[in-house]
Amino acid sequence: MHQSFFVRRAALSAALLALVAGAAQAQTKIKTKSSAGKEKITVSTTGQSGVGVTLANLDRSVAPCDDFFRFANGNWMKNNPIPASETGWGSFNQLRDRNRGVARRILEKAAADRTAKPGSNMQKVGDFYAAAMDSVAVEKAGLKYLQPRLNQISAIQDVAGVQAYLANPKNIGKGWYGFGVGQDGKNSSVYAVQLRQGGLTLPNRDYYLKEDARSKTIRAAYRTYQTNLFKLLGDDQATAEKNADAVTRLETRMAKASRDPVALRDRESNYNKMSVDKAIADYPNLNLPLRLKESGLSGAKEIIVGQPDYLKEASAMLKEEPVADQKQYLRWHLVESVVSALPKAFVDEEFRFSKVVSGAKQPQPRWRRAFAATDGSLGEAFGQIYVDEDFSPAAKARAKQLVENLRVAYAERIQATDWMSAATKAEALKKLNAFVVKIGYPDKWKDYSKLSVSRESALNNLFAAADWGTQDNLSKFGQPVDRSVWGMTPPTVNAYYSPSLNEIVFPAGILQAPFYDPKADDAVNYGGIGAVIGHEMTHGFDDQGRKVDSQGNLRDWWTKEDGEKFMAKADVVGKQFDAFSPLDSVHVNGKLTMGENLADLGGLTIAYAAFMKTPQAKAGKPIDGFTPEQRFFLNFAQIWRINQRPEAMRQQVQTDPHSPGQYRTIGPLQNMPEFHKAFSCKDGDKMVRSSADRAKIW
Repeated sequence: MHQSFFVRRAALSAALLALVAGAAQAQTKIKTKSSAGKEKITVSTTGQSGVGVTLANLDRSVAPCDDFFRFANGNWMKNNPIPASETGWGSFNQLRDRNRGVARRILEKAAADRTAKPGSNMQKVGDFYAAAMDSVAVEKAGLKYLQPRLNQISAIQDVAGVQAYLANPKNIGKGWYGFGVGQDGKNSSVYAVQLRQGGLTLPNRDYYLKEDARSKTIRAAYRTYQTNLFKLLGDDQATAEKNADAVTRLETRMAKASRDPVALRDRESNYNKMSVDKAIADYPNLNLPLRLKESGLSGAKEIIVGQPDYLKEASAMLKEEPVADQKQYLRWHLVESVVSALPKAFVDEEFRFSKVVSGAKQPQPRWRRAFAATDGSLGEAFGQIYVDEDFSPAAKARAKQLVENLRVAYAERIQATDWMSAATKAEALKKLNAFVVKIGYPDKWKDYSKLSVSRESALNNLFAAADWGTQDNLSKFGQPVDRSVWGMTPPTVNAYYSPSLNEIVFPAGILQAPFYDPKADDAVNYGGIGAVIGHEMTHGFDDQGRKVDSQGNLRDWWTKEDGEKFMAKADVVGKQFDAFSPLDSVHVNGKLTMGENLADLGGLTIAYAAFMKTPQAKAGKPIDGFTPEQRFFLNFAQIWRINQRPEAMRQQVQTDPHSPGQYRTIGPLQNMPEFHKAFSCKDGDKMVRSSADRAKIW
């Protein structure tokens, strides 16, 4: 569960392959106080003692060839317990914390400024944050601003009423299925109407269906959470329990029809284009003509269906399930989607449930939740203000140069592969050269002029932002594809690859130490942000990204033989990660994490190849007792440092396509002869996979 104010609603944006989980959805813009040509940052390429690699983090009692993750991070892990409000604590968390500190200063200043021009970004950002922080007003309002929407659900009398509710784009909370507008996977130059599975509260289908003790504990906590929220809405105990059971029964039926996380990764099987007429015939009870009409999409002739079997079940449910139960489902998802903008009693119930799922010991402070809401709802309005203070043109220029250096190294590696045919190499190089690179912030900012924000009600601001976001999405249909859009906001400590746009994107938030440090040597920066850049590039060639061509279209551009060779190599990585076990009876899922594991291995390989072209690598001068090559690998390992609660670890392994941090370090390095040479590791050492089991793709 998320401890945040933002509305959780199903959106059909293009799939983003992010560096880490939990990427915020939003956008931003930047103005610089000094021109790009005048502001300079001195970048060290040779390095200096005590900068870049944090020697105090090392645990020298651990042999680097035995467990490099512990060698690089052991002392840090001993000295950095997880804060009570966190589910884990690592380099990403620390940098996010630092960025949030900057954001908080900006937001508090904006909230205190009552002179901002009405309708300006500053006014909207300041008022949104101020309303989210006003706990007195939230408590006083109670259910006042929620009640009209609850009354709307209460007035539903039949299936037609449910269909009309689902069709209204102003209504929020999960429905029976996901609906929206996104790029056509096989024709990336146009937008298409898309339908997909959805409707669950718990992270995925397994949480409803597995019979192990942990799953049963979570379901029991979920029932308590539902029951207590229904009571806060006015139900007595018996009615609240009855309604909770009805919602869970409906969601369990949905779960049984849903695809699991591994199946959802397959781009081909999740692309099923059909005519609108066929969709209406196949899913008669969804009343798609009404949904399309109310969404302004009556002109659509085709629909892309993600999971046809699920949609058939959703259609059957609308007809078969009692309307009274369906109303409770809608009521639950309305209130659950906006819990954190409701009085404290609601927030407390959500946190009690999240404790069971994630292991957090105390709630996030209110300002953190208010920041997340502002960033999620007004990402680019806030982003324009944020980057003025926290991102320099010189940092952007340096990152751009690193990207181009890695692009050159990648091209050389593709050309040098001994398993890929000339025809496939030519297509791969075409795709590599077509990568669009976005750094820091958007060149074109979102226009929030139609979004009204006031200090009256945090909940009303959420409703307004959700409505604006839905209309922004639906308005894309029939328009040229906007290739300027961003899927993350500037403060975000993350990066992503978008297959449909064939672009790699690096927000300002991650272009800081330990990922990028202008005072550090090239070894540090190539092992940090260089590996991140290489990771996102490699997503274009992972087991799913490789199915998309240079224009972002789902098309098989590989020869049959080359494709088979690639998958054989990928399977080696899959089996390697299947064997990793962070907790008793918990194993990493090599199929679920395949794309991220391939991106880690490929990204590190390319970053190292690019680093070896630098003067520092050629000079070979040690710093703080470590060679340039060793510093490269040390900083790579240090960016993945993390302590994690067992509950959060279990949830990650079950739901997340990213492997736990220690295996993102160990896994690639076990396959890299360059690492083995740098630290004099020998056959038989734990950090050395046997040559027969060693993965090498690029």
